[in-house]
Amino acid sequence: MSENKDPHVGQQGHSVEGVKFVYDFTEGNKDLKDLLGGKGANLAEMTNLGLPVPPGFTITTEACKVYLESGTEPAALRDEVSAHLDALEAAMGKKLGQPDNPLLVSVRSGAKFSMPGMMDTVLNIGLSDKSVQGLAKQAGDDRFAWDSYRRLIQMFGKTVLGVDGELFEDALDAAKAAKKVTVDTELEAADLKKLVTKFKKIVKTEAGRDFPQDPREQMDLAIHAVFDSWNTDRAKLYRRQERIPHDLGTAVNVCSMVFGNLGPTETSRGGGTGVAFTRDPASGHQGVYGDYLENAQGEDVVAGIRNTVPLAELEQIDKKSYDQLMQIMETLENHYKDLCDIEFTIERGQLWMLQTRVGKRTAGAAFRIATQLVDQGLIDEAEALTRVTGAQLAQLMFPRFDEDAKVERVGRGIAASPGAAVGKAVFDSYTAVKWSRSGEKVILVRRETNPDDLDGMIAAEGILTSRGGKTSHAAVVARGMGKTCVCGAEELEVDTKRRRMTVPGGHVVEEGDLISIDGSTGKVYLGEVPVVPSPVVEYFEGRMHPGADDADELVEAVHRMMAFADRKRRLRVRANADNAEDALRARRFGAQGIGLCRTEHMFLGDRRELVERLILADTQDEREESLKALLPLQRKDFVELFEGMDGLPVTVRLLDPPLHEFLPDITELSVRVALAESRQEPHENDLRLLQAVHRLHEQNPMLGLRGVRLGLVIPGLFTMQVRAIAEAVAERRAAKGDPRAEIMIPLVGTVQELEIVREEADKVIAEVEEATGTKLKLAIGTMIELPRAALTAGQIAEAAQFFSFGTNDLTQTVWGFSRDDVEASFFTAYLEKGIFGVSPFETIDRDGVGSLVKLAAEAGRATRPDLKLGVCGEHGGDPESVHFFHEVGLDYVSCSPFRIPVARLEAGRAAVTSKGSDHR
Repeated sequence: MSENKDPHVGQQGHSVEGVKFVYDFTEGNKDLKDLLGGKGANLAEMTNLGLPVPPGFTITTEACKVYLESGTEPAALRDEVSAHLDALEAAMGKKLGQPDNPLLVSVRSGAKFSMPGMMDTVLNIGLSDKSVQGLAKQAGDDRFAWDSYRRLIQMFGKTVLGVDGELFEDALDAAKAAKKVTVDTELEAADLKKLVTKFKKIVKTEAGRDFPQDPREQMDLAIHAVFDSWNTDRAKLYRRQERIPHDLGTAVNVCSMVFGNLGPTETSRGGGTGVAFTRDPASGHQGVYGDYLENAQGEDVVAGIRNTVPLAELEQIDKKSYDQLMQIMETLENHYKDLCDIEFTIERGQLWMLQTRVGKRTAGAAFRIATQLVDQGLIDEAEALTRVTGAQLAQLMFPRFDEDAKVERVGRGIAASPGAAVGKAVFDSYTAVKWSRSGEKVILVRRETNPDDLDGMIAAEGILTSRGGKTSHAAVVARGMGKTCVCGAEELEVDTKRRRMTVPGGHVVEEGDLISIDGSTGKVYLGEVPVVPSPVVEYFEGRMHPGADDADELVEAVHRMMAFADRKRRLRVRANADNAEDALRARRFGAQGIGLCRTEHMFLGDRRELVERLILADTQDEREESLKALLPLQRKDFVELFEGMDGLPVTVRLLDPPLHEFLPDITELSVRVALAESRQEPHENDLRLLQAVHRLHEQNPMLGLRGVRLGLVIPGLFTMQVRAIAEAVAERRAAKGDPRAEIMIPLVGTVQELEIVREEADKVIAEVEEATGTKLKLAIGTMIELPRAALTAGQIAEAAQFFSFGTNDLTQTVWGFSRDDVEASFFTAYLEKGIFGVSPFETIDRDGVGSLVKLAAEAGRATRPDLKLGVCGEHGGDPESVHFFHEVGLDYVSCSPFRIPVARLEAGRAAVTSKGSDHR
């Protein structure tokens, strides 16, 4: 765009015919976020509502995409920007950087989704050695003009030219120290003029070029820096964390400057800048929430460089602006029908709106706000359900600190993002990431955070800062990620260089010391504080009921959303449970049956020896003896399980262990035999055992003799289990119970395997029916966990009454991954390089594993229209995966008891957001 040799600026534009790349704020609206980004779309929306927005224009995400793909901006972009800049200059009555009366602008990034990892704002573009004099004269305030100029050089140097921001901070600290003041507002014009000279020298030394004096060059370079920031490591890390697509691009907003750091005159008061929320983003409660900072510019509030005052105090500082702001906040919340996050500046008594967006909120606030908006008639229940997520519900189920425990509180800050976080104190992001990868739980402690801290914030259990408020960088990012955060704990003295924190009374917390932070109260403790169950878990357990106080208000909101989700969802939710205790808890959490009972878990402990004897038996008599001992134990297990789930289906998977899990350790056994031989002690039994283990030893047990193969190779094993199930069902029926057992054959790869096992099972069931005089009606199906099973599902359905997709093993076999090995070895690298947005073991791989699930479901039902379909892998409790299973028409998902409420909620959300629903 500018005609210079800087590598940021392309010399030849990339031609794209017929595309409009620049929109004035008057031309857009809030529905154009894909094109104008969130910030630009909402600036346009506020402009259309008649709110006081400084004039400006937005460069679209399409321009960014062209730039990123081709390395140059679109050919038409420079002329479009020039035309809009001319219109802006005409409206403002001054030219960009005009020496005697300069128009100044800000350049800000603005992707579709708010991204803390994106480029920081650059304010005051247009200032130069000449125009700073004109600004001082027009404003009648030398200090204001030089303060604005030093801010431009600092922001531009760091953000556009890549200069280390600490160099500017150190120079600023030195200037304050020389003046013997503590805050930047106490520096005078002469001090700031010297600081400008120092800042320009830093730029020259570090960037290898002078700070640009041409105002258009400043703007062009800043625009390109915004485009480039889309692919910074910080931005890519955040997108991976939040699962934001990498191909969206960012818009650029160019806005005429308004000044909160412009001092008062005889006829008008000064100003300031602030951030406001239409409701408390931490709790959801209605009221006046936000921060205000007098004599400040845009980023000062969130940067935490000075501690703010609560927004409510603005009423005493500037009543007229406060009343106008309250009216605008009400207008915006009613218009957006949601919590709004607002940035504003007051320039000598004139209120200007700089940004609004639907605000990020904590999990508790999300549920409270959703139900409040329903009660106010702004949204209906279906829309409210789309405003909460399973991930937020999971956060509410995490434990909280025990208020009755003996604790040592050492500070209190602002409760910015709730949760109970315990970890070792670390004082920089690099250490947080390094220790976290080594398995340590850490708390990131900073004076204030900035976008460079993003990777450390992701790695940490929680964030603690000594500066900043509810709208600081740390608070906003933590809330967006669901991280525990305490901000503005002023009584804590954080020394990041010496890697320590001094608490009241003089105690020093060194790096590595354990601390605990409570994001719900803002309290900070030494050591590890015990935790107790959350009220939401107590509600699901039946120990808490909706009521009037704060905890019960949250429970009431959760209850209402869960009840509506249960009414709307089509997917049923079952539990993965292997014993009566887990089954009963799952039922309290809302499980509609058991989708996976892993019988191998019933053979641990003392029973392991019986299975070992069965596998190693040489004769039929030895085998029968082992099976005879196992049968009553299995029957008792099933009786208890069926009693706990009375009236609900229970799917029992027959034995599916890798064979080595039930064999003696080969190394330990070899040592025992060798020692016995060296001592000339009797060892015939151990030697025989060792020979058998060697015979059965497998190089890759997960792909070896397990599942249906084990049942076919070891006669009587599966028939014993089927008999135990059948007899348990008959016993419960005799006790007037309502057992609903289903038998699942694991690891089937071909219909012939299933046919053989089913024939044997049907024979045993018939024998039990005759012996007990009870009609059992036991469904027999299979687990689809091999690619071949999915590909031949139409054939397998001829012998199966139900399919349950084992997506854990299906993911391993589709990808060729051994989960236990690869997650520790290269998954981190794959996530960092963007090969995975998320682990395929966490969220289902729609293109690969998901395609097989869809194919098998369709083929199976083509053969058997009444085929019941479920999933019992861990994906059954993953929010995103639940939506996929709804889309492909499964009947139920099954997951661990703790994740049942999450799956219930997401199944309801899937029902109201799926195609054909009124709510998209």
